[in-house]
Amino acid sequence: MKKLIGDPSAVIADALLGVAAAHPDQTVDHENRVVISGAPREGRVAIVSGGGTGHEPLHAGFVGAGMLDAACAGEVFTSPTPDQMLAAAQHVDSGAGVLFVVKNYTGDVLNFEMAADLAGDEGIRTATVLVADDVSVEDSTYTAGRRGVGTTVVVEKVAGAAAAEGRSLEDVRAVAQRVSENGRSMGVALTSGTVPAVGKPSFDLPDDEMEVGVGIHGEPGRRREKLRPASEIADEIANAIADDRDFTGEPVIALLSGLGGTPQIELYVMYGEIARALEARGIAVARSLVGDYITSLDMAGCSLTLVAADDEILRLWDAPVNTPALRWGI
Repeated sequence: MKKLIGDPSAVIADALLGVAAAHPDQTVDHENRVVISGAPREGRVAIVSGGGTGHEPLHAGFVGAGMLDAACAGEVFTSPTPDQMLAAAQHVDSGAGVLFVVKNYTGDVLNFEMAADLAGDEGIRTATVLVADDVSVEDSTYTAGRRGVGTTVVVEKVAGAAAAEGRSLEDVRAVAQRVSENGRSMGVALTSGTVPAVGKPSFDLPDDEMEVGVGIHGEPGRRREKLRPASEIADEIANAIADDRDFTGEPVIALLSGLGGTPQIELYVMYGEIARALEARGIAVARSLVGDYITSLDMAGCSLTLVAADDEILRLWDAPVNTPALRWGI
């Protein structure tokens, strides 16, 4: 294992020190491992998310104006604790309530539920949006139902923009829920990721094979098969998503995310093929992002997310955002 780290057991704490140094406009609660976007915005709904580390820039990279107010970081591929989530809510609640954005993994769901109960005991109103968009499998080691993956980024962006407009907690949750329900994702891995504390790849994947439908923690996908050209991989991913939900006749937001170990040039090769495959199915892309947005440590591969976007969702997507990993309109 070759990593730019010190003590493998201190990777998260060390990374948060780096976050604090790189982004002095943010606050880092090192004890609770929470990244916070400045002071609470009075009278506005706060958006809080979080999850296991290893998926950067998700979630801490999306903390800032127009997106998340706080993100809590669990151990690598492990849910944050309810106390961390409660601390995040306490930091950012200004009286208008807190929306929790939760990926559908068993630990995340249970811990955010406990955090909501604890917050309620302190008089903090909360609501939750659950993201379960991975079409690869219905259940896995980590979930009951579909896994939550790339649509999370779109939910966080749209929810943050709605909150910035001063909407009520109920209104912010409703539009975020609409995004979640209308998003679908699927990924493919060419290599495994390496957890620093383990020091070796999480699973074996021969050089001439790929995992179709892999999860962001290295969970098995639909099947393992021989490596194929980008055009064929793009067709398979696009078709699997489009077969699960009909996106024709409505604009979509397309997010092609690397999994941490794929060069940008390969992601653009893939997106060119994805664009061709979507056009062949009559799917019109209104907005697109290509890059590393939800990753799996150093895993090579990519995931595609499509979200059906009406005029309101497109407007909220286009609204100004200023975070370390996503910035426009400022």
